[in-house]
Amino acid sequence: MTQESWLPTLKTNTPQEGYELAVKLARKAVGMTQPDEEVRKKLRPVYANDADSLTFASQVVAINFQTVAAANNYWNE
Repeated sequence: MTQESWLPTLKTNTPQEGYELAVKLARKAVGMTQPDEEVRKKLRPVYANDADSLTFASQVVAINFQTVAAANNYWNE
């Protein structure tokens, strides 16, 4: 039984779509790292009010965006 891929491509039409994909990648990583939704809900208030945690989350998205941008040849033709 083959499961449909949640990430069929890194190609996007625009930088904004690329950024949205970068956020999705970060969120998916959290869900795969901690699959228990209840645990994630319990932890959210802790990191949601911690400037360092929010900065690290932004850093992960930025790194993912670099990857997506490179895969899209930085949207240059």
